[in-house]
Amino acid sequence: MTLATPEAQETPERTGRPTAVITGIGVAAPNGLGTEQWWQSTLAGTSGIGPVVDYDASRYPSRLVGRIAGFEAAEHIPGRLLPQTDRVTRLALVAGAEALADADANPAELAEQDGYGEYGCGVVTSNATGGFEFTHREIRKLWTQGPQQVSVYESFAWFYAVNTGQLSIRHKLRGPSGVLVSEQAGGLDAIGQSRRTLRQGVKLSLTGGMDSSLDPWGLVSHLASGRLSRSDDPATAYLPFDTRAAGQIPGEGGAMLVLEEETAARARGARVYGEIAGYAATFSPRPGSGRPPGLERAARLALADGGLGVEDVDVVFADAAGLPTADDEEAAALRALFGPYGVPVTAPKTLTGRLFGGGAPLDVAAALLALRDGVIPPTTGIDRPVPEHRLDLVRGTPRQARLRTALVLARGHGGFNAAVVVRSPEATA
Repeated sequence: MTLATPEAQETPERTGRPTAVITGIGVAAPNGLGTEQWWQSTLAGTSGIGPVVDYDASRYPSRLVGRIAGFEAAEHIPGRLLPQTDRVTRLALVAGAEALADADANPAELAEQDGYGEYGCGVVTSNATGGFEFTHREIRKLWTQGPQQVSVYESFAWFYAVNTGQLSIRHKLRGPSGVLVSEQAGGLDAIGQSRRTLRQGVKLSLTGGMDSSLDPWGLVSHLASGRLSRSDDPATAYLPFDTRAAGQIPGEGGAMLVLEEETAARARGARVYGEIAGYAATFSPRPGSGRPPGLERAARLALADGGLGVEDVDVVFADAAGLPTADDEEAAALRALFGPYGVPVTAPKTLTGRLFGGGAPLDVAAALLALRDGVIPPTTGIDRPVPEHRLDLVRGTPRQARLRTALVLARGHGGFNAAVVVRSPEATA
């Protein structure tokens, strides 16, 4: 297993290599546990953002979070795993199991088939915060009860790579594995890394991202970033591309995806949601350097990687920071790419908050289902779009459309940029 951050990929990957397709989706999101429940909630505009209910947050300057209500881990995973896992790992295990079941893929059985072998299935995930709740509980024990009361599982339950490790063990994913740590961009970087493993001979890779850091210490950490909204109204607290934009809402969850080499997937009769046609990562220069941010370049490189032009893109799933300067930068990148009002843009994360390592994989899942159903999910709450942005925002209600290609954008705090191009099966037939 490797712990890595993505390189600033300044040239597209070479074409003529195995095609990577998505055959399974698993979701754990604030507005829905399970893919179809989340998707229907997203199309209906049902929000998962609300006040903190697990502890008294009345003295916190920000009191809204996107939390998965009613999640009882004991109903989904074996009891022996409960003492050794943080909430984030439990969510990853649930979504990972759903994705593999959705793909009708059993890695242990696939390992016995020709062409797969023991190391033919791997796992690459993204995580930005580690096992916050678990480690803070154990550190409190250390302070108040002494080291003898600290769980032995603290040795790994806090670590960024623990989701990858537990998924690998549970599903016998013995092939190439790793974790990408680049905040919100990390989920796309994990998908890009999984695609690389397929090009190196792996047949299946479980990928995506999951984050959960909403305990009292976690919320303080998010507050320290200075990026959180201080509104108490869940409907208007997180308003990317709106004149009232004043910060983000932190959320938990994400999505796990089964990425397969297309020939192997077709040979076993797998259903294909779509292709990961292009991926690229860049790094933005420091503020005040006089050089442009790297998001536009990442998008262009991802399109070039897929052999596509801007005219091929039917919808953009935006990063949507909810911070005026960051929104201005993203809008400028989209105008440079597509022209004013040149392509429909949406940000369904207004219903969940920003999910850090899990946010971009959830957008990829939304893009795949949008291509499947011919519908663009809405960006909710945006009543006063910034006129200077000149974006064709899909607001309020879903928009029916003929969709073949989607561009998913993500930025991570500190300068990370990533872009993924998703194409429908019909577009690649």
